[in-house]
Amino acid sequence: MPGGSSNNSRRQSPNHLPRSNLYTAPAVAHDEHHEHDHEHDHDHDHEPEEDAREQAELEARRRLALAQIRQYGDPALRLIAHPVEDFDDDLRRLVDRMIVLMHEAQGVGLAATQVGVLRRLFVFEPDEEGPRTIVNPVIVERGEETLTDEEGCLSLQGVRVPVQRATSIVLEGKDPNGEDVRYELDPYGSRIVQHELDHLDGVMIIDRTDDEHRKEALATLRPRAVLR
Repeated sequence: MPGGSSNNSRRQSPNHLPRSNLYTAPAVAHDEHHEHDHEHDHDHDHEPEEDAREQAELEARRRLALAQIRQYGDPALRLIAHPVEDFDDDLRRLVDRMIVLMHEAQGVGLAATQVGVLRRLFVFEPDEEGPRTIVNPVIVERGEETLTDEEGCLSLQGVRVPVQRATSIVLEGKDPNGEDVRYELDPYGSRIVQHELDHLDGVMIIDRTDDEHRKEALATLRPRAVLR
C-alpha cells in the first residue's frame, strides 16, 4: 500500500477500471441498418487496441515516476526530515511535483524524503476526495485497536510485507500555505499516514515486519549475483 504507499486494498483509479460495453447493437431488421451496425463493429474492434495503448502509456508514466523516487539503498530514505519553517512558493512547487509523481507512480502516498528532500511533509490520497498535503504532521490521537495488513512501498519495488498499524488516528499539521489542518482517519487512511510518517523518520516497512518477511524482502531487494 502506502507510498510511498501501495497496498492490496488500494482503490482502483478510473484509469484501472474495466471498460464497460457502452453500446449494444439492436437486432437488425432492415438492410439500411447494416452499414450503421458495421461502423459500430469496427468501433468495438478498436477498443482492445485502445485499451492496450492506454495501459502501455500508464505503465511508461509509472516507470518514469518511479525513476524519480528514491529506491531502497538510497541514504536519503534513512535520514530524519527537518521541520518546515518557510511556507513559500518553493514548498508549494515541491508539493505539486510530489502529487504528480504519486499519481503517475500509482501510489496513494509519498513523503518528501522519497524525492530526496529532508522536509517533514507528505502527500496522500486515502479516498475519492482528491490528494491532500500535510506539513509538519503530528499524530495527536491514536486508537488502541490495531490491524496487521500487507503493505507495499514505491521505494521498495517488488516487496509486500505484513505490518501492524493502529486503525484510527487523528493527525494535525499545516497545509502548504501554513494553515492548520486536522484529519480524523479511518483504518485505510490511518495506515497510509503511519506509513508516510515512518518515511519522515527514516523508517521503512521492512523495519516494521516480522523476521521471516524481512528476510524474504531483503532477498528480493538484494538479488544474488549471477555466476557466469
